[in-house]
Amino acid sequence: MSLGAPGGSAAKPTAATGALAGLRVVDLSRVLAGPICGMTLGDHGADVIKVEPPALDDTRQWGPPFAGASVPGAPEGYRGESAYYLFCNRNKRGIVLDLARAEGREILLRLTDGADVVIENFKLGTLEKWGLGYDEVLSRRNPRLILASISGFGATGPYAHLPGYDVLGQAMGGMMSVTGLPGSGPTRVGVAIADITSGMYAIQGVLLALASRERTGRGQRVDLSLLESTVSLLTHLASNYLVGGMAPMQYGNSHPSIVPYRMFTTADSYVYVAVGNDRQFQVFTREIGLPELGTDPRFATNPARATNRTQLEPLLEAAIAKRTTADWIDRFWKAGVASSPVADLTEVFANPQVLHREMVLTTDHPTIGDGVRMTGIPVKMRGTPGAVRRHPPLAGEHTREVLREAGYSDAEADGFLARGVTKEWGKP
Repeated sequence: MSLGAPGGSAAKPTAATGALAGLRVVDLSRVLAGPICGMTLGDHGADVIKVEPPALDDTRQWGPPFAGASVPGAPEGYRGESAYYLFCNRNKRGIVLDLARAEGREILLRLTDGADVVIENFKLGTLEKWGLGYDEVLSRRNPRLILASISGFGATGPYAHLPGYDVLGQAMGGMMSVTGLPGSGPTRVGVAIADITSGMYAIQGVLLALASRERTGRGQRVDLSLLESTVSLLTHLASNYLVGGMAPMQYGNSHPSIVPYRMFTTADSYVYVAVGNDRQFQVFTREIGLPELGTDPRFATNPARATNRTQLEPLLEAAIAKRTTADWIDRFWKAGVASSPVADLTEVFANPQVLHREMVLTTDHPTIGDGVRMTGIPVKMRGTPGAVRRHPPLAGEHTREVLREAGYSDAEADGFLARGVTKEWGKP
C-alpha cells in the first residue's frame, strides 16, 4: 500500500474466530443492501473481499461528511472517506477490478473458484453479458458456490429489467402509503428500510443456502429484491387487507390496532407509551392520575379503546402534558409501564444501555486515525462472538494481497496495474 505517514495506523487484523470463520465471500455489490450483507458476514468471521469497479463504490462520494482527507501519499483529488461508505464496509479487504476487460473477468473467476459466496447487485443480465453467468459459468466451475443476487424488483417478472433504489422499493411496496401523519400524504421512512431489509434477507438467504449445501454439496442462487423485502414488512397491515379488506390509514406516531400505543407530548419533550394489554392499561391510567378510565366500559378493553380512541386520547394527552419526560419515565418504569423517551442521536449514543451492549465500537483507520466510531454488532454470540477486525478498506488497499492469494506473481500484478485492469491505493 503506497501510503505515506498515515494519520493513524490501522490495527493489525486478528484471526477470524466468529461463527463464519473460514468462509470466503466475494462482494461485488455497491451502495447499501449488498454491502450490509457482506459486512455482517465479515462481522461474524467470514473473509470478505470487496471488489470495486474503477469508478469505485458510489457511496465513496456520498457526503459530506468525509474524514481523513489530509494524508501524505493519498491519490490526487482524495477528499477522504465518506461516513456513508464507512458505515457498511468494515471487515472487508478491498480490490479494484475492471470487469469490462477480459483480464479483469479472468481474475474474478480465480477469486470465485475459491469462494463460498458471491454477492452482487448488478442490473439484470450484467453477469451474463460479461460471460460470468451463474448457471453457465460460475457454478460449473465451482458447484459449491452460492450467489446472492439483490435487485430492485427480482430476477423474473415484467419489472425485472428496471433499475431499483431504496425509495422505489418503499414507494412501490406500499411502505410510503402507510407512513406519515394523517393527511400528510405518502412519506418515506427516515432510513433506507428497503435496502437494509434486503441486506438482512440476503444474509438469511446465504445462511439457508449454506445449510442446504451441507446436505447436498451444491450451492445455489439466492434471488431477492427491494420490492419483495418491502412488501414482506407490511406484515399485519397486509394481513388486515388480504383477510378483511381493511385498507390501512396513516396513523403517524400511533398504532392502528393497539390503544394507547403512541407518542405523547410532555411538559418539555416527548414520551412514547406502549400499552399492550388491558391490565397494563389499568396500571398506566393509575400512574397518570386517571384510574377511572381503566374500568370505563368505553376503554376497558383494547377493541373498545381502538373504537373510541378519539374520546380517550385527548384525556390522556392532557394528563401527560403536565409533567416532564424524565418525571414520566421514572414513574412509568417503576410501575412497569412500557415507555421510552424519544431520543435524538446525541442521546442514543450516550445511552448507558446502548453503550453497555457495545452498540458503539471504534477502530483504527490508516487515513483517519484512531478511534473511528461506528455502530456495533447487534447479534451477540456467546460462543463465537463477532468482532470488528478490519477497517473499511481504502480503494484498492488489498489489491496486491488478493492477487497473490489468487496465484498471480508480483510481475503479473504490476502488469495489471500498468494496463488499468486493477488499481491500488495511492496509485493513479
